[in-house]
Amino acid sequence: MAKKSSVSYNEAMAEIEQILATLQRSDCDIESLANHVKRASELIEVCRKKLRKAESDVEKLFVE
Repeated sequence: MAKKSSVSYNEAMAEIEQILATLQRSDCDIESLANHVKRASELIEVCRKKLRKAESDVEKLFVE
C-alpha cells in the first residue's frame, strides 16, 4: 500500500474497497489490521476533502 502524494477520488475509493475486502477475510493479522484501518482513515479523509471542494465549486457556480 504505497501512499501517493495526490490520489484521485476514484483511486481512493478503489483502495478503500480493496482494504474492506481484505478486512472481511478472516486471515488478516492484527498488525495488518491496524495498518489497513489507518490507511482507510487517511483515504476517507482524502475523499471528504475532495467532496467538500467539489461542493464548494458547485455552490460558487450558482452564486455567480
